Amino acid sequence: MNKKLTAVVICPGRGTYNKDELGYLSRFHRDKTEIISIIDDYRKLQNQPPISELDSELNYQMRKHTTGENASAVIYGCALADFYSIDRDKYDIVAVTGNSMGWYIALAVAGALNPENSIELINTMGSMMSNGVIGGQLIYPIVDENWVINKKIQQEVLAHVEQVNQESGNEVYLSITLGGYLVFGGNKPGLKALEQSLPLVQDRYPMNLFNHAAFHTPLMNEISIKAKKLLSNDKFVAPKLPLIDGLGNIWQPYSTDVEQLYHYTLGTQVTEPYNFSKAIEVAIKEFAPDKLIILGPGSTLGGSVAQNLIKHHWLGMQNKSDFISQQKEDPFILSMGLEEQRKIVV
Repeated sequence: MNKKLTAVVICPGRGTYNKDELGYLSRFHRDKTEIISIIDDYRKLQNQPPISELDSELNYQMRKHTTGENASAVIYGCALADFYSIDRDKYDIVAVTGNSMGWYIALAVAGALNPENSIELINTMGSMMSNGVIGGQLIYPIVDENWVINKKIQQEVLAHVEQVNQESGNEVYLSITLGGYLVFGGNKPGLKALEQSLPLVQDRYPMNLFNHAAFHTPLMNEISIKAKKLLSNDKFVAPKLPLIDGLGNIWQPYSTDVEQLYHYTLGTQVTEPYNFSKAIEVAIKEFAPDKLIILGPGSTLGGSVAQNLIKHHWLGMQNKSDFISQQKEDPFILSMGLEEQRKIVV
C-alpha cells in the first residue's frame, strides 16, 4: 500500500463564491444531502433561503449572493462538502487553517464545533449586519510582477494609512495580511481617503470589496460583544485536528483551552488583524506537508498562498515562474475549485 501524503487543509473566506461558482453544490455535491440539509434546515428556521436554493438559481445576483447572511452559509456548505470529498486513503490531514471567515469553517472541519453549532456560528456572524454593513474593506497589492513581496511598497502603503488616519473622522486599520496583498478595513470616509491617496496599479487597485464590512478591526467591537451574548462557549470543544489561527497559534487536540478558543474566535480575531500569511508560514514550517489543499468554492486563495511560499523560498521557489513550473511538474497547492487539481484530491 502506498504511503499517505500529508496535507494541510486551507478553508476559504468570504470572497470565494462568485458568478463562476454558482451551482458548485449541485455540480460536485449531490451526494452530500446530510451536510446540506443540516444547513438548509437551520436557515429555514431563520426565515432565510436555503443554500441549496441559492446555489441552484439560474442567475448570480451580486446583491443577493454576496450579502453576509447568504455568502457565508453557501461558502461554508461548499467548503465543508469539499472537505468530506478528500480521499482520506491518499491524504493524511495534519492541520487545518483558513482565511478570515475561513477560520469559522476551519473550526467546523477540525471538529471544534459539531455541524449544528457550526452553522449557528457561521450564520449568526454572517447575519450580524443584515440591517447595514459596518464600514468596508479595500485590497491593495504589495508584490511585483514576479509575486515577490516588496517591503518598500508595503512601508509606503502603511504610511498612506497613517496619513489618512491623521484627518479627523477617518478610521482605517490593517484587516488581513494576505500574501502579496494587504486588506484594510475602515469607515467609509477613511477608505475613500485611502483610495484617493494610494497610486493606481494594474488598473484595478486600490479595490473596494463589495458588501464586505470592516472585519478584523476595532470597528467590530460591538459585533464581538453581541456575538458573545448570542453564542455560548459550551458549543466549543477541543479540535480533533490541529488548528492554525490568524495569529499563527496552533490549537492542538489535547492541549486546547476551549474557553480561550471561544474568546479568540468571538473576540480577538473579530476585532484584531487576521494574519493569513503567518498562518501559512506556520503551516509549512511546523507541519512540512506534502501538499496544501485549498477547499472550494473558487480558487482565489491560490495566488496568496503561492506568494507566501515564494516569500519563504519554499521548495526553492523564488518567483512566480518557479511556482508555475512547480505546479506543472508536481503541484504543491491543490485547489479544489480548479477541476484539474480537484481530480488529484477526491
